[in-house]
Amino acid sequence: MATASAQNVEFVRTGYGKNIVKVLYIRRLGSHHYIIELKADVQLTLKTRKDYLLGDNSDIIPTDTIKNTVHALAKLKGVKTIEQFSLDICHHFLTSFNHVLMAKVHMEEAPWRRLEKNGVEHAHAFIYSPEAWRFCDVEQNLSGVPVVHSGVKDMKVLKTTQSGFEGFLRDRFTTLPEAKDRCFCTSIYARWRYTKVQNVNFDAAWKSVKETIIEKFAGPYDRGEYSPSVQKTLYDTQVLILDRIPEVEEIEIVMPNQHYFTIDMTKMGLTNRDEVLLPLDNPSGNITGTVRRKQLARL
Repeated sequence: MATASAQNVEFVRTGYGKNIVKVLYIRRLGSHHYIIELKADVQLTLKTRKDYLLGDNSDIIPTDTIKNTVHALAKLKGVKTIEQFSLDICHHFLTSFNHVLMAKVHMEEAPWRRLEKNGVEHAHAFIYSPEAWRFCDVEQNLSGVPVVHSGVKDMKVLKTTQSGFEGFLRDRFTTLPEAKDRCFCTSIYARWRYTKVQNVNFDAAWKSVKETIIEKFAGPYDRGEYSPSVQKTLYDTQVLILDRIPEVEEIEIVMPNQHYFTIDMTKMGLTNRDEVLLPLDNPSGNITGTVRRKQLARL
């Protein structure tokens, strides 16, 4: 029986699941092997809340069963992409149990790269190459259409020139000098939503987004491209991604400004012409923006 205190509260949301479920999937085509190593967070929302209210566990799918299901589906379905595998997991729980209202999956792919020498790929050997992490988020409600986001994170890039920051607002607390030329370093996070989930080449889309981010950051290889601010580079990147990849509906990019300051060596009798710099961990600026296609652009 509910107590007086319990009668004065209501649920906002509930959910449970299994985090950091790890899988290494190997696809063997003769002597040529392909791998995807992943870790998944799976969360379910059930129709009833009797487990919370009454301590009745009869509707709970154990989190150990959720872990086993991820492993079994890797065997039964295979892992083509982390996006498709996340869709497979959501579909399984929503169709196998009539009391699951919603399934959510966050999945990350470890950055393995096939070994290559003189343009020849190794048949079955790989090197861990963490220049960028790939991830996805898939969410689906019962009888609803799944929503798929893909993303890239921890992609650290740096250029030693062709970046500045001038003309900013000044008040009595401003001490920052203007910079016509500076190092530009950031660790990029990007997350985008697709317009559809059927017939999407998730591998090609992810690769295109990553390459476009690098292209707009670096500019042409022989001369670069000037960045008047992180904000301008971030926005120009988003616009180019939406122009190139029609399946992308919306994209968020975060670019924390990781600073390098020229070390003052005048007391040592040395002139430092921006050759020796000090990396700073914090504090750092954090620039973010989310853009999407206008309604007219979708018609």
